Amino acid sequence: MRVLATRRYPGPAFDELTDVEVLPLAALDGPRADVEGIVVANELVPLDLLPELRVVANFGVGYDRIGVEACHARGVVVTNTPGVLDAATADLAFALILATRRRVVEGDRLVRSGGWGRSWSEGTLAEELTGSTLGIVGLGRIGSAVARRARGFDLQVLYTQRTRVETELADYRELDDLLAESDVVTLHTPLTPETEGFIDARRLGLLRDGACLVNTARGELVDEAALVAELVFGRIRAGLDVFAAEPHVPTELIGLANVVLTPHLGSATRQARKAMTRLVVDNLRAVERGDPPLTPVSAGR
Repeated sequence: MRVLATRRYPGPAFDELTDVEVLPLAALDGPRADVEGIVVANELVPLDLLPELRVVANFGVGYDRIGVEACHARGVVVTNTPGVLDAATADLAFALILATRRRVVEGDRLVRSGGWGRSWSEGTLAEELTGSTLGIVGLGRIGSAVARRARGFDLQVLYTQRTRVETELADYRELDDLLAESDVVTLHTPLTPETEGFIDARRLGLLRDGACLVNTARGELVDEAALVAELVFGRIRAGLDVFAAEPHVPTELIGLANVVLTPHLGSATRQARKAMTRLVVDNLRAVERGDPPLTPVSAGR
């Protein structure tokens, strides 16, 4: 099966693809009837240029930009890579939780700038994480991994999502109640028409003074302009790994001390990326053989 890959993906599994062409989608300037499989990283697939396409193997869990419904209408299988990046993303979420709550990056900047004096002033003191309330929006695989990490910090853990589940990891709250009760809120829900911008100005206003908002899911979940306004005002803090128009980051955020910014590092570990490529290749091979893919994206999800 002829495969087009939008970049060279990490790990030895990629080298198992014996008939693969690395070509960014922007360089695809005409129809390619020879291509039956394509590997993308949550990118819009140009179906009109790939008339014989059989499978889209997404390098990542989120697939909101691919055009899944159009693929399914054409009979094209879409797969993703769930499970293998849960630990990496949960680790990063917790790193941002600690960094925002304990003002780690501000301390780093203070040392590097030569501004470290004999003692910290009242205005530069942080808040302890231990004993705080953590609100998790979306208790799926990654959200559950974050909840398990929270046990070691003696946190009260709350969760909210569309479907309520019985779990010992966290106590259920409606979204507005969770926002009002939490010292730290971390987002782990997929981007859908229902969740796009659902953390808006009204809901940001429900956060406690000094609360932290952490987002390692999708930037579009949050009304970015409203978040910028809250951060500029200085009432809350944030740790952001994702943004609405990546790689663009609002210029207003760059100089703010009360936000930690990372460049979409959720799955950026050697272990996770190798495992993601392994799953991509295994999905391609399954479709090539005529077998069901390992991790298909179902219609209507």
